[in-house]
Amino acid sequence: MPELSLPLVLAGAILVSLNAYALLGGADFGGGVWDLLASGPRRERQRALVAEAIGPIWEANHVWLILAVVLLFTCFPAAFARLSVALHIPLTLGLIGIVLRGSAFVFRAYDVQRDDVQRRWGRIFASASLVTPILLGVSVGAVATGRVPRAPEGDFVDAFVRPWLQPFPIAVGLLALALFAFLAAVYLTVEADEPALREDFRARALGAGLAAFAAAALALLLAYEGAPLVWGKLIASPWALRFHLATAAAAVAALGALWRRRWRVARVAAAVQVSLVLWGWGLAQYPYLVPPHLTLHEAAAPAATLRLVVLALAAGAVVLFPSLYYLFHVFKGRPV
Repeated sequence: MPELSLPLVLAGAILVSLNAYALLGGADFGGGVWDLLASGPRRERQRALVAEAIGPIWEANHVWLILAVVLLFTCFPAAFARLSVALHIPLTLGLIGIVLRGSAFVFRAYDVQRDDVQRRWGRIFASASLVTPILLGVSVGAVATGRVPRAPEGDFVDAFVRPWLQPFPIAVGLLALALFAFLAAVYLTVEADEPALREDFRARALGAGLAAFAAAALALLLAYEGAPLVWGKLIASPWALRFHLATAAAAVAALGALWRRRWRVARVAAAVQVSLVLWGWGLAQYPYLVPPHLTLHEAAAPAATLRLVVLALAAGAVVLFPSLYYLFHVFKGRPV
């Protein structure tokens, strides 16, 4: 076990924030995917269910991404500088996608209620929901490759395109999209009150689960050459076998619960599966924040800064968690 230290605690806080964002904000992106792919005689009701599920809480879900970014540039400024320069293209495009998606979602609800207007905003919302998870996953995959340069080198393509436009980061982007779509479909089986809609999203969840398995297998295969450090840790580490067995068990449990129509069990198992995938990436990169040169301790801010951030996190948690609990209780709690 690694020795507990302030950099490790705060890196863990970043990973927890990304985990929460994947389970909550990621499912919102997945909902946009299903809005785009709505079909059949119930397609309008499918879109209405997506909007109803996302509507009350989608803005609050972004608090986790904001927290992760703030922790990164405050606690690990060297890593933030390196990543924000080398990966500024996918990160900027991802930010634009988040803004477009949120704006289109609101305008679709409150703009002029005409079919052509609603279709226009709907296309923007769904398209941004499809592309943004891929860009976020590509950024994560680019970090895992170990090919993010210490400083820009060569021409524009060498410095700012080649670090992320490679097969392995793209495979990770597709994996992120499949996992988010899977989460959303599983969550929507719980949100739906109509049996027919539950069956619609059950079928989508089963398909997305299989797509996530294929994307994960592709990413692991490409990691051998594309991200050798991560591949080596995921294959040869003492914890690797137990980790893979736990992830496989969660995936099988989620698909099995869907097959048996145990909606709430499927939701928990799907959340565990996605969480394990994310934590596997973190464990495989340890002790590097930006492999293979920049470790957590090398990138860390001065100890005084880290101590103040820990205190701020503790104080913020006193406000944040009760507020989020109340929000979800009001909008997601079942009426008595």
